[in-house]
Amino acid sequence: MYRKAELAPLTPLDFELTNGSKLSPDNRWVKMAQLIPGSEFESEYAENFPTEMGAPAKSFRMALGALIIKEKLLISDRETVEQIRENPYLQYFIGQLSYSNELPFDPSLLVHFRQRISGNLINKVNEGIACENTRTRRRQTRKKKDSDAKNESQNRGKLLVDVTCAPADITYPTDLGLLNLARVHTEKIIDILYKSLKNKAKKKPRTYRNLARKDYLAVAKQRRPTQNKKRQAIKKQLQYIKRNLAHIGQLIESGATLKSLNKKQYKTLLVLTEVYRQQQWLFDNNKQSIEQRIVSLSQPHIRPIVRGKAGKKVEFGAKLSASCFEGYVFLDRMSWDSFNESGDLKAQVEAYHRFTGYYPESVHADRIYRTRENRAWCKEKGIRISGPPLGRPPATVSKEKKKQALSDERIRNAIEGKFGQGKRRFSLNRVMAKLDNTSETVIAITFLVMNLSTWLRQVFCVFLCRSGKTTPVFRLKIISNYSGRKLTPEKLILNRA
Repeated sequence: MYRKAELAPLTPLDFELTNGSKLSPDNRWVKMAQLIPGSEFESEYAENFPTEMGAPAKSFRMALGALIIKEKLLISDRETVEQIRENPYLQYFIGQLSYSNELPFDPSLLVHFRQRISGNLINKVNEGIACENTRTRRRQTRKKKDSDAKNESQNRGKLLVDVTCAPADITYPTDLGLLNLARVHTEKIIDILYKSLKNKAKKKPRTYRNLARKDYLAVAKQRRPTQNKKRQAIKKQLQYIKRNLAHIGQLIESGATLKSLNKKQYKTLLVLTEVYRQQQWLFDNNKQSIEQRIVSLSQPHIRPIVRGKAGKKVEFGAKLSASCFEGYVFLDRMSWDSFNESGDLKAQVEAYHRFTGYYPESVHADRIYRTRENRAWCKEKGIRISGPPLGRPPATVSKEKKKQALSDERIRNAIEGKFGQGKRRFSLNRVMAKLDNTSETVIAITFLVMNLSTWLRQVFCVFLCRSGKTTPVFRLKIISNYSGRKLTPEKLILNRA
């Protein structure tokens, strides 16, 4: 059951503290609380609770606020709840009306929050917050005189597009290691099914688990095993798994019920069957790749993403297509399968037009985006796409074109910096969620928190400009001695301007 949440206090002065003091309106959590929508997306969140029975669920603002706090502080679920209990600013951020020393909710509810708030919903919140901020800033910086209709229709701004990969928290997959883990799971399933047999007259099937483990370790412990040794080890593990799967089928025919397996174990059995089929096909055909290849038994939705980066030619996680303009970054597409990002350019430009009301002046992208179709479409819209034109390069290039190409690459570095911020400052470099839908929520939250951080920096700069404060500027003064000669660098005096 879901009840519409009460409106949060409009100002931090309405928040009730035990000692009678008031919250500071300049606190970062207070400022960010003004951006978090409460009622606009609450109806979509309430669709997760179709019935009117049961205890009332937590509000959308509390669920979204808790996920933002966890990502902003990079802490665990338990630590998130403890931080909220100890900090009145965090309690105000999630929508509470007064300070309480009790836990706002159980830490296990954060798992349900990630399942109820989808990645698409978070993207809508992200777009609403960022677009409202850009419109407000545009109104504040607009000149007093109104421009004519011709100038309003011209292209303005710069759009940056690129793709990246959000690696999942899995071990580096190898064929031998994956088969060994699959064999271990088949042995556990055989043990469970045999215990569920009513008639124990039948002898328990032999799995040769000790011998199978010795065969695996004999190759896995070698620093650089030859290709022939790895192939022979894979062949043995495939034979062990084939025998175990046959035993599982015989136990089911003998009366063992699949109901003795829980939901996770039954799902693992289905994954094991598909892993065996894929690995057997790769072994028989002497191939290295196959469509929809499974690289993790616990997260079978993860696929290898070939990126060709130095040190990481292949990454295992979700492939993300993002766009950036005016300092804000948006998640346009997220897929567990690899895709060609050049097909997203038109949709990203149209999204820019929908947000701002005009097309960008230029689009800065990688070489893969600069297809003939995309170039023709951008030319039709009056958009300049970065990079050299197609065809044979000219013998001589003018200084203006060299300067323009260098400027385009510098501008495009901004979106690379956003990816670096998400992977170094936040959790985009290792997604700890285990399900596909919760992983999508975690990734979308990262982009939302990055935009909130951008907005906070802009507010801080405006505050410094209005208060008349500037950053300290230092300069070097070269002091001359009586003989007129300059002193050595060790004797330079560092003065504050």
